[in-house]
Amino acid sequence: MNRDYFLDAVHPMRKEAFSKFLNSGLPTNKWEDWRFTNLSKLKQKKYRISETQDAPAGDVDLSSFEIDGVDTVVIYNGHYQEALSSVPSGIQLLSGIEYLERKNWEFETAERSPFDLLNTAFMDCGMSFIVDPNINVETPVRILFISNGEDNIMANPRMYLDVGDSAAVTFIEHHVGNAASFFQNASFFASVGVNASLDHIRIQSNSTSTQNMANLDVQQETDSRYTFTQFADGSELGRTNVYVHLNGKGANCELNGLALSNGKQHFDNHIIIDHKVPHCTSSQLFKSVLREKSSGVFNGRTIVQKNAQKTDAKQSNKNLLLSKDALMNSNPQLEILADDVRCTHGSTTGELDFDSLFYLRSRGLDLARAKSLLVRGFATECFDTIQDKKIKSFIMQRFDNWLN
Repeated sequence: MNRDYFLDAVHPMRKEAFSKFLNSGLPTNKWEDWRFTNLSKLKQKKYRISETQDAPAGDVDLSSFEIDGVDTVVIYNGHYQEALSSVPSGIQLLSGIEYLERKNWEFETAERSPFDLLNTAFMDCGMSFIVDPNINVETPVRILFISNGEDNIMANPRMYLDVGDSAAVTFIEHHVGNAASFFQNASFFASVGVNASLDHIRIQSNSTSTQNMANLDVQQETDSRYTFTQFADGSELGRTNVYVHLNGKGANCELNGLALSNGKQHFDNHIIIDHKVPHCTSSQLFKSVLREKSSGVFNGRTIVQKNAQKTDAKQSNKNLLLSKDALMNSNPQLEILADDVRCTHGSTTGELDFDSLFYLRSRGLDLARAKSLLVRGFATECFDTIQDKKIKSFIMQRFDNWLN
């Protein structure tokens, strides 16, 4: 793809984004934030932009992806499938273009990553979910991203979620599919209003031949609450960029994540929480369980601005290596410019505890069962913020399948 793709009819914002992307290029290992993530396979593939014919002509069997008690919006190879979708009452759904025209193509994030620039340039599916003030959406809404096919397809979905003042909603991203070669480059923007609540769950279960980039930007206002829980067991390469802006006093965010990797899978979590005002709280809890020759990265950064007094921030990264060939790079960071704060961070990486294994074996458990129990005990804390029992049960079933 080159500049010639952008004809005069293309929106200037797309042209500008692509020009900036070409100037920056894809990240390399010389970039500090990308030191431990190798994009060589992504660069070697010649991906093409997803087209309308890549979407199914008829019905799609969704039975293997069912989660009880949720309404689902289906995105197939980057294209919205209205006939397969349902939206709960209380949520207004707009096309991305309609929403962008309302906003005059304004973008909330100041730091544009190369992959978000790429998403802006080639956005093939833009959608906006609007929850009006004082609305409590009781039914969780799920976006089901399905990637299938044999071609080297690139999809660039772009999602906006506006949660009005004193509103509440649970929002699920569910990435699935068995595409032979697929590049999913998704951007997600959320605005959480005054005294509003957003529970955001991300399930990354693509095929192991998928390259998955997630760009997430969240703006929180006074007394708002935001929880993010990520479960990742799919994709060959998965990178999640999360940037949370605490803009109003009393805002609270909790970010949790669990990555389960096999073979040569590589999962990278890059997290930034920016405390801009006083009396906000935040927590990060990210864990990885790594088998065989898989690898992972955690870059977590908490920023406390000069006037953000009375900040309470916690950051924890814990990793479990189930193979001597597995590799984890962890870099928790605190950048504190205020003096009246309470901030902690820590990181541990190690193997299963020998004494605990010995104890379980002495009680009659075989080695495999003993290991599974310890891994389960290590990991399940990451799901504590999920309030919906059916969603938690679905994730736990996938986790148990991975263990077994």
